[in-house]
Amino acid sequence: MEAQRDLQKIERVALGAAHKAGLLLAEKFGKAHNVSKKGGIDLVTEADVGAEKIIKGIIGAAFPGDRILAEESGDSGGDADGVWIIDPLDGTTNYAHHIPIFAVSIAFAHRSQTLYGLVLNPVSGELYTAAKGGGAYRNNARIRVSETEKVFESLLVTGFPYDLATHLEGLMARLTRVLGASQGVRRLGSAALDLCFVAAGRFDGFWEENLHPWDTAAGALILIEAGGTVSDFSQGGWSPFDRQILATNGRIHGELARLLA
Repeated sequence: MEAQRDLQKIERVALGAAHKAGLLLAEKFGKAHNVSKKGGIDLVTEADVGAEKIIKGIIGAAFPGDRILAEESGDSGGDADGVWIIDPLDGTTNYAHHIPIFAVSIAFAHRSQTLYGLVLNPVSGELYTAAKGGGAYRNNARIRVSETEKVFESLLVTGFPYDLATHLEGLMARLTRVLGASQGVRRLGSAALDLCFVAAGRFDGFWEENLHPWDTAAGALILIEAGGTVSDFSQGGWSPFDRQILATNGRIHGELARLLA
């Protein structure tokens, strides 16, 4: 598949799938849910499953040869150069508790390079999008990262892994150092939105570990296209398949990395 040739179609299909899934999530939001567990505190609802089915159906019909990697159903497999990375509901715990901080996240990658990403909060109506080399947008308005230069002037955001009990000492040590050095740290419960909020300048940096590709693929591209920097905690290279992420406005990246080391 010629990714450049099909980028407009990729965007059109992704937007259609996200909006249709978002309608389902919005319709079910605030109501009682059938909640089950994939792990001790890792929840899944019928809304996750229904939204993913919608997204996969739309993408599969438009690009039948592409691989799909989705949170609830896993990897469709195959040797396709094109792969869609989908989280139908990022922030399920918030959703299940009727907290309106959650999103649909869809990314498209070609030969391991993310070319398009979107993150949609169907309750707030905020839609974040980016195509590689084309800048980042919120509801069609260009966004940029903040210009904050120092961690002590920064408002940061983080998340905790579902298996946090086995990593608690290291997690708390890093959190304590960053709390003491920064303006403050928030924990919203949606990595996709955390990344977009850094991209839009609401936060200056974000870090988390034990993540999956569907948590970060779209949001990381949006952040990069907004002028930000993404790496692992040691400032090494990063891909959506890495389990830890450090994402900032670029200006505080080195300082925050040293606090996380």
